[in-house]
Amino acid sequence: MAPLAPSKILIFGGTGFIGQYITTSLLRAKPPLQSLILFTSPSSAQSKSAQLSKWKSEGLSVIVGDLTSEADVTAAYNTGVDTVISAVGRGGLQLQIELLRLAEASESVKWFLPSEYGTDIEHNTDKSPHEKPHQFKLKVRKYIRENLKKVKATYVVTGPYFDGWLDPIPGAEKAGGFVVDKKVAYVPDDGEGKVGFCIMWDVGKFVVATLQHPEESFGKALKVQSFVVSPNEVLAEYEKQTGSKWTVVKTPLDEIRTLEKKFWDEGNPRATGITLRRIWAEGGTLYEKNDNELLGLKPEDLDTLEDGIKKALAGGYKNDTFCSGMGGGELTFT
Repeated sequence: MAPLAPSKILIFGGTGFIGQYITTSLLRAKPPLQSLILFTSPSSAQSKSAQLSKWKSEGLSVIVGDLTSEADVTAAYNTGVDTVISAVGRGGLQLQIELLRLAEASESVKWFLPSEYGTDIEHNTDKSPHEKPHQFKLKVRKYIRENLKKVKATYVVTGPYFDGWLDPIPGAEKAGGFVVDKKVAYVPDDGEGKVGFCIMWDVGKFVVATLQHPEESFGKALKVQSFVVSPNEVLAEYEKQTGSKWTVVKTPLDEIRTLEKKFWDEGNPRATGITLRRIWAEGGTLYEKNDNELLGLKPEDLDTLEDGIKKALAGGYKNDTFCSGMGGGELTFT
């Protein structure tokens, strides 16, 4: 069988928090991708019409439909789609099982990238299966292993988005983060624990690179990273770029675990964010080797810590020019 060269790509969740970066990166891909289609809901089509119009002028096609409608999804697949990229948010992860079932039943879909941008849910075989935020993604992977025969799957595992990790969780600041206007750094443990990060624009680059390397990517959980640094290194860069010393609040991991349990016991939706920050602080994003080079991306192709802090001080992802007209929303974690 000839290797797959994606020619018609369908994107789910492409106007969302990370989906915006992926969609824009796909439109800017060099060499250009042949055909890009965005599947979006009627409400998003209306509320994000300005951004959709801009993307359409750049070559994006748009299908408006209901993600939970078998008829709507099947009709989208029947346009001849061979590759599906899902960027649905945490609230829609479970819906991917039906998207996968319909992809397997379709005549054209051959490759599916589920929404895996974030923590590697199978990195630690002893602990990962029991982490609460991992459960839906684990179910998706289980479904893929047990049911997909024709369709190939690839997981693009990025680790935490550096742009979002910098901001503390409201009400749980001690779990980590940096408050620029007050020059306060909340550091987990001693601040020496390394974390593998992705700048959100780099997430888009990694997705494009994955599509450009299908045979290297089929059936794999690709672990990709912009850089690996400790909270203390991030603090040092903030102090360097702001020209001032910051106040540092260090919180032992046991105290973070106690806060995490309290939020889960109370049913607080921000518990997920605390759990993920604890996983990252425990080394949950450290691998013997990442897959950057497998996809042809070198350090000079990606943002650095210096770039990330410079962008954060300029307003971060909230000021990205392509986000105009996209609307707001609370920061989500993956």
